[in-house]
This record gives sequence, C-alpha cells and structure tokens, in this order.
Amino acid sequence: MEVGGRDFLNTPPMKTVRFGGSVAETLDKLRQGDGSDYELLKHQLADPDIKDAQIISWLQELRSCMTQLTKDHEQLIYTALRLPWVGRSQDVVEEFMAFLGNLVSAQTVYLCACLKMVVSHFTPKRVTICEGGVDISDSEDEEDTDLPRNFDQCHQALQLIIRYVPSTSRFLMPILQDSFPFVQKSSRTLECYVHNLLRLTVYTPSIRRDVLELIVGKLLRLDVSASRADIEEAEDTVAQNRPEEGLFDMDEDMSADQPPRTNMMVHPVAERLDTLMAVLMAYIRDVCHVDGSFHAERTKELYKDLLSVFDKLILPTHASCHVQYTLFYLCSFKLALAEAFLDHLWKILQNPAQPAVLRQAAAGYLGSFLARAKFIPVLTVRACLDLLLTWIHGYIDNQDNSGRQVCCDISLHGPFYAACQAVFYTLIFKHRAILEASMKKGLEYLQSLNLERLVMCQLNPLKVCLPSVTSMFAAVTRKYQVVFCYTIIERNNRQVLPVVRSSAGGDGVTTNTNPLDSFFPFDPYLLKRSGQLIEPLYQVWDELSETDLLPLKTAQQGLKEDEDDFLSGETPHAEGMLGMTPSSYGSNICSPSSVGSPPTAHHRTVNF
Repeated sequence: MEVGGRDFLNTPPMKTVRFGGSVAETLDKLRQGDGSDYELLKHQLADPDIKDAQIISWLQELRSCMTQLTKDHEQLIYTALRLPWVGRSQDVVEEFMAFLGNLVSAQTVYLCACLKMVVSHFTPKRVTICEGGVDISDSEDEEDTDLPRNFDQCHQALQLIIRYVPSTSRFLMPILQDSFPFVQKSSRTLECYVHNLLRLTVYTPSIRRDVLELIVGKLLRLDVSASRADIEEAEDTVAQNRPEEGLFDMDEDMSADQPPRTNMMVHPVAERLDTLMAVLMAYIRDVCHVDGSFHAERTKELYKDLLSVFDKLILPTHASCHVQYTLFYLCSFKLALAEAFLDHLWKILQNPAQPAVLRQAAAGYLGSFLARAKFIPVLTVRACLDLLLTWIHGYIDNQDNSGRQVCCDISLHGPFYAACQAVFYTLIFKHRAILEASMKKGLEYLQSLNLERLVMCQLNPLKVCLPSVTSMFAAVTRKYQVVFCYTIIERNNRQVLPVVRSSAGGDGVTTNTNPLDSFFPFDPYLLKRSGQLIEPLYQVWDELSETDLLPLKTAQQGLKEDEDDFLSGETPHAEGMLGMTPSSYGSNICSPSSVGSPPTAHHRTVNF
C-alpha cells in the first residue's frame, strides 16, 4: 500500500518526531538536577539517520542558548559537532556554519574541538557495511564525486573560524600534526590530506612554513624507507614478468576496460611518495604562477620557506632520493633562484662554524645540482668552479704553511674532500659544455684551475673520493691532457688495506670505497608521475664512447683488454676494490643501473 508515493508497509517511518522539551528547557532541568531530557537530547543528536530538518531545528535552538553552553556542557557540544553536516543540503551547511561562528565567538573554550572536527573531514570517510553482524569497511580509494564540494565546505568553515578568532593559527598546527594520517594509509587518503593542508596555506600564509615542514617531514620518512635499489628491483621484476605485446590476445577485450597503470609505481611506498610529490610540485607551480605568468614576489616568499625546510630537514637527511627535488623544481623557474640556492650551499660549505657533516652534505648538493640541472648556464658553472677551486687551493696553502705533517685524514679534512669530489663530479658532467663554445678557450680555462696541484697535494683527494668519480675524472682529464691521475690512483690502490669482516656466512674481505659516506642528491629521479615535471629539466648521464675518452694526440698503450668498457680501458684495475655506487655505502652489492653516476672500474658492464 502506497501513501503519498511511499510504500508505507515496507519502509521505516520518517523521523520527524522529537522527544523531550526544547534545548532551553532541557538545560533548565539539568540545572535543577534532572538530566533525563539532557541524555535524550544527546541521543537524538547522535542518531545516524537524523534528517536535515531535524539538524537545522536543533542547531537553531543551540544557537539561541549559546551563552549557557559552558564547559559543563562539553558532551552536548561534542555530540553536536559530530553532526553529519558535510555533504548535506545547503541549508544544513549554512546553519552549521552559523552555529560554528556563534560557538567559537561566544565559547572560545571549544575552539580546538571545532578545529579538530573540521580537520577530520580532510580525508575521505570509510563506509562501514554490516553483514551478518560483522562490520565490513570498503576501500578508502573509492572515487567520491562529492569530495571537492565537501572539501570546499571544510575550508569555508575554517575561514569562518579564523575570521571570528584571528589567533586560530596558533592552535591549528598541533591539530594538523596529530591528525596527519599514518604514512602506511592509502595513497588517496594521504593525497587528500596533503592537498587540504596546502590549500589551507593559501588563506593562512602565517603557517605555511610549518605546514611545509610537516609535509616534507612525512615525505622524507617515505623516501628513506624506499631505497633506490628497492624501487629499481621492484620495477625490474615486474618488467621481466610482463608478457610481451601480442601474447595472450584472448584477454585483450577484458583488459580494454581496465585503466592504464603504466604510471603506477610497483613499490607501494614509492607509489605513495610519487602521489604526494606530484601534489607538492603542483602546489609549487600554482603558487609561483598567476594566470600562467611567473610571479616573482610570491615565488621569493615560497623559496624562503622551502629553503628553511631544506636546512632543517632535507640537508641533514642522508640518502634521500626524491624530496630534495622540490627545490630543484622551484629553482628551474628563474636563474636567480638557482644561483641563490648555489650561493646558500656555498656559504654552508665554507663556513667553519657549521658541523662538518652538514658542510659535506652541502658540497654533495652543490656538485650534484651543478652537474644535473639543465637550466644552469655554463657561466654559472664556471663561476661556482672558480669559487670552489679558490677555496680548495687556499685550504691547501693553509695546510702547507701550518708546519705540521699533513696526512689523509677524513675526520680532519672531510669538507675539503667533499669539495674536491664536487669539483670532479661537476667537471665529469659539464666538461663538454665548457669546451663546446671554444675548444682553445675551454682548455685554457681548465688549465687555469690548476687541477694538477689539487690531485698531487699531500691531502691526496683521489684516495678519499669515490672510485667511480675518480676513475671517470681521470679518463676525462687525460683525454684533454689537463692532469694525469693514473699514477696516483695506482699508488693509492696499492696502499688500500682490505678489512676482514666475520659473519654467519663466513669471513669476507671488503674495502671501504666510500669513506666520505657521500651520495649525490640529484641522481636520477625514479618516480613516474611527478618525474614528468623533472625530466625536461634534468641532465641525464651521457655515456662517453670509446673515442670520446681517447687522448687528443696519442692513446695510452699497454692497458689490459678486459678493463671496464665504460672507461674504454683507461682506468687501472684495482684488485679487491668493490663496485660501490654513491648511495650504496656499506653494501657489497651494486645494482647495475643505479644512480647514473660514473661507474667504478670493477664492473664489466654498466647501464645508465
């Protein structure tokens, strides 16, 4: 039987009935010691099937009694704040906004509770279905077309609260930190939360630096927990197991309906990191550009905030692979930004008041940035090399004039060796660009750097720097007859003492080929979606051919035929020397495709 177009017998009654008196009457009874209606009121507000008309009615009554709703009635207020207002009708949303405004202005004791409630809506909600007495939660990744509208309503609520309570930002950051989803949550959940945090900074710029610090800290946790080797191994395994095109065509119709997943990362942590890096880079792009045009002032302010986060979190973090590319991407917008970043790194490197570990890290960033950033012109590269070499030669002068015995001691001279490695690494990547315009002037410039004094000094940087770097540097400088390093490299190799390590698997003889514990921060970017923004800005390693490494006039004779193909037989072979990539310190295993840095002489074949 249908009544008013509704199946009366088979549908539950519409809940329009209220129990108990009005809110004002209920509060009067409570003051007199009768709490029955008060409990009934809370129960009705907590009804999951509450209707829009009921929500509006209750909120209007609560607003009329706002001055009475003191700290003693916090349970009632907390229940009201849990009302399902997000995504409801516009009338409900507007009434709830009015309730929030009245609450935070009349009873500021509830400010934090209101902020927590709004921030709790920054992530998609799980829908719980009860089957056979068991709660089953659906996926957090289900597409919700209402999410943009829901998030708009949340930010409208926050802006309203900030308008009524200007000091809101002081209380907001701890709530944002505590509400950040666990990093093992789904990519969709993390993406929504980070998106809303960044959106919050648009109308609350005073907390932007703190918000960026919070986000970058979480990204670094993901970054260091997914090593470069692990990501590459996961991608290679899937690539090897993927059937060739044309096979199993019988499944073609079934797979046609599936969305392409070529941009998905196989490694689950890398997938989350890729999603969040894409969100952060999109934010950087949007802040720095207004209607497609570069906005200098806004970019300058964002650069200051990101640089502060870099100094506090990124620079001290060893072996992060991707998060530092946020500054790489930002610096690509304007040469002045890149030069300011290089100047900042240089000041850290040459400042003796800074901890040695940070000075060494700054040198690694300096060399890697110069080598890998396509947007840095040769003039800037030469200016940085001049600065580095002037400082290095001054350091050598001080050691020579000290009257003390100079020895190869990393604990004493770590920043010096890191600066030398930055010079070697930059020249490996940029020597062609330096020589491109004019071979004669380029060679004169390289000779003016006095690299021979650097490699021949008693501090012996070729002994400390990564073998992969020294080998390639030796090959390049020999080709142009700038400096000859092989005699020193051979002598150093004869002096290297192996270290015997005992383990459950037996004794092993190893050699520490990375005593500086160095890495190159801007080695190849592995994340697929966010990497599309980095790719056009990035200088890939251009493998040198055999003829590229031959000397200009004569070829070196008598080298073994089985030397490293990459170095075309130019590098003396070091017996017992392990092939170590810059980020594989402490490991005896080197992924053949890792990092794109110049390979060690130990490997027969290296892919880049």
